[in-house]
Amino acid sequence: MRNRLFDASVAPPAVPEADARGPWAYLWWLVRIRPRPLVLAAVLGALWMVPLALIPLVIGRAIDEAGRDAGQTGLHLWSLLALGLGVLQALAGAGLIQAAVGAEAHALSVTHRVLMRQVVRLGATLRGKARSGDVAASAAADVESIGNAFEVVGRTAGAVVAAVLVAVALTVTSPVLGLAVLIGVPAAVLGIGPLLRPLQERDEEQREHMGIATSQAGDIVAGLRILRGIGGEAVFAERFRRTSQQVRRAGESAGRMEAWLQAAGVLLPGLVTVGIVWFGARLALDGTITAGELVAFYGASAFLTLPVSTATEAAETLSLAKVAAGRVCTLLQLTPGTVRPDHPEPLPPGALALADAGTGITAPAGRLTVVTAPADRAGALADRLGGPGACGAGAEVRLGGVPLDRADPAEVSTRLLRSGPADILFSGTVREELTAGSARPGPALEQALFAADAADVVDSLPGGLDARLDEGGRALSGGQRQRLILARALLAAPDVLVLEDPTASVDAHTEARIVARVAALRAGRTTVVLTDSPLWQGAADHLVRPDGQSVPAGTDRSAGVPS
Repeated sequence: MRNRLFDASVAPPAVPEADARGPWAYLWWLVRIRPRPLVLAAVLGALWMVPLALIPLVIGRAIDEAGRDAGQTGLHLWSLLALGLGVLQALAGAGLIQAAVGAEAHALSVTHRVLMRQVVRLGATLRGKARSGDVAASAAADVESIGNAFEVVGRTAGAVVAAVLVAVALTVTSPVLGLAVLIGVPAAVLGIGPLLRPLQERDEEQREHMGIATSQAGDIVAGLRILRGIGGEAVFAERFRRTSQQVRRAGESAGRMEAWLQAAGVLLPGLVTVGIVWFGARLALDGTITAGELVAFYGASAFLTLPVSTATEAAETLSLAKVAAGRVCTLLQLTPGTVRPDHPEPLPPGALALADAGTGITAPAGRLTVVTAPADRAGALADRLGGPGACGAGAEVRLGGVPLDRADPAEVSTRLLRSGPADILFSGTVREELTAGSARPGPALEQALFAADAADVVDSLPGGLDARLDEGGRALSGGQRQRLILARALLAAPDVLVLEDPTASVDAHTEARIVARVAALRAGRTTVVLTDSPLWQGAADHLVRPDGQSVPAGTDRSAGVPS
């Protein structure tokens, strides 16, 4: 069967901008943009719960009819009515499950999409604005908590309607008992309220520790090889163990409060039921109500434990959803480092020059410029030249004579690309990873792999271009990952390509091949390489020091190339 999850023909419409002013505002926004699943779930919830509330009353009438000598007609009619209510409840229950799952899926999918859209908007600036663990926890635990809140809405609405109906029916039969129900049930629900605030606070504490632990776990996995190389694996593992114990203690604290909440949800309505049954039995002994009415009162009062327990579940779920929505809003309120100006200046066509007034670095259009930057400075310089979002240097850096903070970020992203060792490989096939899902001609892909000297990397994988990569390319060596990342950047073919130390993880002979092939492939397009490698310096059309001072480039392109 074909997986249509990512089929464009069934893709949902664009999601409007989320209301991130606060958790309740966000949850209400989810309701507003698609209310139909929740409304349908509420209607079906009422149709499912009301028959369950009426059946004890119908059975009570049937008992009274059976005790009379007027024949069995009334008994049969009330029995058929009970059967009909059972069938209605079964059908409504089946529909309620579908509607509740639809409402939950709506909340899950929309929240996932707004989070992913925000992550894409923030881009590289996300690392400096939020912990990776917070993003991962929001995409997993927080989204699930919001979905659970939408799933319980239908049952909660049905519970409220059914509780009101039972209270009215009991009041008609016995005003005293009805008054006891009208007072006792709300009192049982309100008695749970004082437990919600402590539960919410402990959930927030657990969520905070969970985000920290997730971030630490991600850092350890990403740097495991380095940690083993410097002997720091045990130190970081011990730190993660301490953090995980904090998560455990916070979870136990939240669990204890949740247990008290569940206990109150059973105890309080149970007390109401006991009181109503005792009072009803006294009325039956006095002859005020019949035996059938006593059975009806008992069944109805026992049923009332269900609405109260449902209300308890709803209160707990909404408390968790509020915490989760607050975390989601925190991420949605982050602003990207790059903001589109009101009147962006278009970039000139063709090859583009790149100049940074802050450092004095200039890269002529259509030339290979090498900035002789040491490894500890290459990253910061690449951030400055690679776009205004990472360092706020958009007014000083000019692309084709246009300051980056005055250009359209969308246009800049298509014509200027910054690539470096911090780039990652995503999970998926090698072909998807290199082409980023776009239709790239075969010859262009082969040229990029050849220039990055990565063809042998692809050939060594079972399946070649169709081989699947783990997230981060963990199964590859550092040199293999770097060459695939370089091939991906070359295949994008931007007008300006900024490379941070692109051959730091390969040997000298491999580096020499890459230098010569990249220079040939990028001929006529602007390429800036930040490195202290003599091989790149020997191939440069334009050589610049980190202070912006130009250095005459040698005419011998083979300088420093191993024989």
